[in-house]
Amino acid sequence: MEEDIIELRNIDSEDISDVLVKLEKSFNFKFGKNELENVSNFGELCNIITNKINGDDLKDCTSQQAFYKLRNAIARGQCIDKKDITPDTDLKILFPRNKRRKKIAVIERNLGFKIKILRPKHWLTNSFILIFLISLPMLFFYWQAGLAGLFFSIIGLKLAQKFGNEFDLKNIGEVAEKISRENYLKARRNPETINKNEIKKKIKELFRNDLILQESVLKDDAVFG
Repeated sequence: MEEDIIELRNIDSEDISDVLVKLEKSFNFKFGKNELENVSNFGELCNIITNKINGDDLKDCTSQQAFYKLRNAIARGQCIDKKDITPDTDLKILFPRNKRRKKIAVIERNLGFKIKILRPKHWLTNSFILIFLISLPMLFFYWQAGLAGLFFSIIGLKLAQKFGNEFDLKNIGEVAEKISRENYLKARRNPETINKNEIKKKIKELFRNDLILQESVLKDDAVFG
């Protein structure tokens, strides 16, 4: 049986908005209040974003520059030879569980921005989400217990996110790719420059990774719901 493909038009507008906020941060621009009102497809959105990004156009690779920045930040933070850090370097080996959060915080300070590569254990997140969902209908029958459940689950989720210690990514190369799409200008050697040929690719990467979409879905004529 063929696997069902999620189309762009089936994605919730709130989830789309979250990606748009990330794009604004990554490329350092702001959408106008009603600027996207008449945007109907993915190609139109990419054109609007590309036209809003300013900088000298250089034909260099941002992912490569992100890797070099990340490598230097790690080498300084952990006092190791940067030659020992390659795109294939395993994150779990480089950052053992003991003091993992502290070491990554040092890397983020060296970089000058958050890389957000740690998460809580899935079972913990799912448990708090389940408590939240169970608490909602309880508000109609025993509101005190329902309210307590909602409060507990929301605080629990926030604390779990704050102290999460698990990796989803495997190696330094994957982190560099994440940095280049979520912090595009900061990842570059000179943040006053861009590579216009990369912009659409990075937009696609953000949509694909954040919304779990296949590459084939993100065509110019793909419509929003």
